[in-house]
Amino acid sequence: MDAPFRLRLATPDDAEACGAVHHRSWVETYSHLLPPEHWRTDTVERRAALWTRVLRDGFEVPVAEVDGRIVGLALAVPGRTIGAHGPVRDRELSTLYVLAEHHGTGAGQALLDTALPPGTPAQLWVLDDNPRARRFYERNGFTPDGARHLDEGLGFTELRYIR
Repeated sequence: MDAPFRLRLATPDDAEACGAVHHRSWVETYSHLLPPEHWRTDTVERRAALWTRVLRDGFEVPVAEVDGRIVGLALAVPGRTIGAHGPVRDRELSTLYVLAEHHGTGAGQALLDTALPPGTPAQLWVLDDNPRARRFYERNGFTPDGARHLDEGLGFTELRYIR
C-alpha cells in the first residue's frame, strides 16, 4: 500500500506553505499553553519569513505533502547552544511538525528518518508538556539527558533528548 503522503525537499517557493504548516502546528499544539496576545506577533507571515530565510540559505527541508499540499516538515541543523546548554551532538533536530489531521499516517516518522537517518547521533529539544512528541522521540531512540531550559518569553520548559 502506498503512503498517504509524498516526501520531497522544499524549494524556496514553498516558504509560505512551510510557514503556514509551522504556524498551524503551533496553534494546534501550544494554544492551550500560550496567552491569546502571543498570536498578535506569532503570525503566518512571520513564520513564512523565517522559512524564506531558511530555504534561501540552502538548508535541506524535507516536507510531506498530500494532494500537492504540504502537511509536515522537518529541519536538522548543526547542534546549537540553548540557554546555558552547549551542544552535545553535532546534529540537532530543530523542527518537526505535522498537521494534527495527518498524525498517525507515518509522515512524522518519514520526515524524521529523512532529516536524521535512523541511528544518527543527534539532539533535540522538546516541550516537557508534549507527551505525544516525547513518546515519538523515545520510540526513535532518543532519551532525556537531564538538560532543561526555561524559555522565559514563552513560559515553556524544554527537555533535551539525545541519541
